[in-house]
Amino acid sequence: MNPALQGYLAAVGEQLAEAGVLTDAADELEAVAESVESHAELMRVISDTSVPAAARRGVLADLLAGKVRPEVADLVTRASAVLPAAELTTALHWLATQLRLVAEHGAEQAAHPVAEEVLGLMASRHRVAGYAAAVLAEVSTDELSEIEDELFRFARTVESHRDLRVALGDRDLPVGVRLGVVDDLLGGRSSTATGRLVRYTVRGGRARDIVGTLDMLVEEVARARGWRVARVRSADGIDDARRTALVDALTRLAGAPVELQVTSEPSLLAGVVVEIGDLFIDGSARHRIEELREHVLATQASTFVPHEREED
Repeated sequence: MNPALQGYLAAVGEQLAEAGVLTDAADELEAVAESVESHAELMRVISDTSVPAAARRGVLADLLAGKVRPEVADLVTRASAVLPAAELTTALHWLATQLRLVAEHGAEQAAHPVAEEVLGLMASRHRVAGYAAAVLAEVSTDELSEIEDELFRFARTVESHRDLRVALGDRDLPVGVRLGVVDDLLGGRSSTATGRLVRYTVRGGRARDIVGTLDMLVEEVARARGWRVARVRSADGIDDARRTALVDALTRLAGAPVELQVTSEPSLLAGVVVEIGDLFIDGSARHRIEELREHVLATQASTFVPHEREED
C-alpha cells in the first residue's frame, strides 16, 4: 500500500482509537467502498483516470458530507489524492481492515509498541510525511511555528550528541526503548503534535535516517505554513540587519517566503552557507580560500614550461 497513506492512516487511527470508534469507522469505510462499487456511474467517475484528481476528491467530499464521520471522509479523500483512481475502492477495503486490526490489538500495541515494516529510505520518509499531514491538519496556524522550532531543536540535539544519535539510530534496539529515550528527552516540554511526530519518526521511519527524517518534517511544517526553510550555517552569527537582507534575497530566489534556521559553524571563518531545497549557496570565506587556491594551482600549472634537456 502507498506509504504516505499508511502514515496518514496511522495518525487518523490514533484519533479514532482515542475516541473509541475504530470499529464504527471501519464499518463506514466498508460502506463507502460498497456504495462506490454498486453505483456504475459513480464508479466510472471515481475510476476514470482522465478525470482530474481534484474533481474526484470533490465528488467524494460532496458524497460523504454529513454521512460519515470527518476522519473517515479525510481517509477517503486522502486515498483519492495519493492513489491511482483504479486502486481507490481496494484501498478503502484495506483501510477498513487495518482499522479493525488496530481495534483488536490496539491495547497490546500500546503496551508493547513495534516498529512499522521496513521500507526504503524515501518510502519511509513518505510514510512519516503522510502521518505528519494528518497531524498538522489538526493544529492551528499559530502552533505550526512552535512545532517547527521544536522539531528543529530536537533534530540538532540528536545530531550533535553521538551517543543519542547512535541509540536512536540502532534498529536492533527495541522500538519501545527508543521511544522511552524520546519521551525522556521531550519530558513534556514540547507540544502534543511535536511529541506525536517525533515518536512516529522512530516507529515509522528508518532508524539510521532519524536526523534526515526530522529535517524533512521541519520542511513539511514550513510548507504547511506556506514557507520554505533555509538552513544557514554562519561563521559569526547573523544580526537583525543581515537576517532581513538574507531573507529578502532568498525569498526572491525561492519565489516564496523563506524562514531562516541558523546554526553557528566557526570553521567557515566568515560568511554563510545556505541550503534551501535543492539550492546550495556557499558564501563562506573558507570556500573562497579554496577557490583561490585552486585558481592559483591551475594558473601555475598552465604557465609552467619544463626546460628542454640539453644535449651532451
